[in-house]
Formats: sequence, C-alpha cells, structure tokens
Amino acid sequence: MTGFFSTVASETELRTRYIVQMGKRIRFFRPDYKFVRHNEKSEITVSNLNVYIKDNHILKNVDIFIPDKKITCIIGPSGCGKSTLLKTLNRLIDSVEDVKITGQVLVNGEDIIGSGQEITNIRRKMGLISQKPCPLPMSIFDNIAYGCRIHGIRNRRKLRMIVKYYLNAAGLWDEVKDRLRTPAVRLSTGQQQRLCLARSLAVEPQFILADEATSALDPISSKIVEELFVKLKQNYSIVMVTHTLRQALRIADYVIFMYLGEIIESGDAEQVFNNPQNELTKKYLSGIFS
Repeated sequence: MTGFFSTVASETELRTRYIVQMGKRIRFFRPDYKFVRHNEKSEITVSNLNVYIKDNHILKNVDIFIPDKKITCIIGPSGCGKSTLLKTLNRLIDSVEDVKITGQVLVNGEDIIGSGQEITNIRRKMGLISQKPCPLPMSIFDNIAYGCRIHGIRNRRKLRMIVKYYLNAAGLWDEVKDRLRTPAVRLSTGQQQRLCLARSLAVEPQFILADEATSALDPISSKIVEELFVKLKQNYSIVMVTHTLRQALRIADYVIFMYLGEIIESGDAEQVFNNPQNELTKKYLSGIFS
C-alpha cells in the first residue's frame, strides 16, 4: 500500500471522467488526472444550524468547523444529536418526515442547505458509512460499480479498473478478487463494511462520513477500518461519529463534543482531551456520565 493513494492513474481510460452536476452531465479529460484531487480543499463550516423533527428540537444553534484532510471525531452520550448532525451534512435528513432545518452548512463556501441544491451531487461529495454494513443485494463488483453507473460511467473496462482500484483502497482486493461476481452478503461483517467504504470512495467524494462505522465489528476488523481511515485522511476529510472514547483518542485530529443537541466544546484532539475548557466536557471524559 506504500504510495498507493498518490499513484497517478496509468490507464488512459480512467483519465476521462464524468460527473453529474445540477442535472447536467459534464465530460472532461486531463492527461495527468489522479484518482483523488489532492489539491482541492474539503472544509465544512456550520453556522447557527437548527434541526427540528416534528415538535422536537434536535440540533440547537450548532456552530462548528470541519477541517481539511483530518479525522474529526464527534463524541457525546447517546441521543445527543451526533447522527442527526452527520445526516444533515449529506442531506440524508431530508428523508425524515416533518423535518425543518434552519441555518447554514457551507461546503467549501457553498451552502448545501439552501434551496435549489442538487441532492445527488451533494451526496456524491459525502461518502456515508453507516453503523451496520449495508451491502446492496447484488454482487461485490456491482456494489462498487453501482454509483459509478448512476453518475454516467458505463464503459466496462473503466468500471473494472475503478472496482479494482477502490477495493484495493479499502484493503479488500486480495480477499475478494477471485469472487467478484458472488453476492456481497456472503462476505463477513468486517469485509462488508470495507466494501461499503470502497463503494463510497468509488464516486470520488470529498468527505467520508462514518456513523459509528466500527461499532458492529470485531476488534480485528475495527482496527483494520481505523488504519484505513488514518491512511485515507491524506486525501479526504473524515468525519466520524464514535461512542468509544478510546477510538477517538487513537485516531482523532479534531474533536467535537455534543450534549443534548448542542456543541459544548470543539478543537484539536490534544487540547480537548488533555486540557478541556468546559466542565461538562471534563465530566464526560472522566466517565462521570456516558
């Protein structure tokens, strides 16, 4: 895997890419095109975000900053709004009945909460990994190729190269290369989660959103996924909801502590863990409540 994520695509076929933006298909070609856009910043600024579901005020005046190409861990007790915040970032919250959202979510300066936004394009930028693996009811190969086809890539040779590249990126290629046409549900739970990660990466997102992505995995699989995230932050901004403080201590660069829908404290991981400024943060980190 050494130097893997900085490798320039050698196959001419993958240098022609398609993206879907605002309902239009745009074709472009770059001879030196890399699989991942290293120089493109990926930052999120959330300002005065409020989310209401029916009569419940779930997120309250949320102001946060998600830094570029770091692992940001969102911590806090169950029911404090961590997952709701993550779903708001990729507009999956839109599917919830009777939801109301106010405020701003700026992705590289563009407000994704504003009207007229193309939801498909927003979700392509935000690769979401759920708490439980959710492979599509199709083959391993088609799980990776599915999103690419939606976004306009139909050439079989291109799809084969994309599938191999991102299964490699997720550390799964050597384990599944001889059974790509078998159903994805036959994989182990840990393999299924890495497959879901590869599927998200295949549409070239700018962000990886992980909602307790290792909570259903055994310790070995959890370690593999954590190590993948640490490698992937070279090229992606990763936002990870975790209920395990030990995990945040191991891999977080930046930490956001939430309680009852509010942001209590945020900052560099070293500062938050070693010198928290808020008394509530100190109590949570010391295990007084969880």
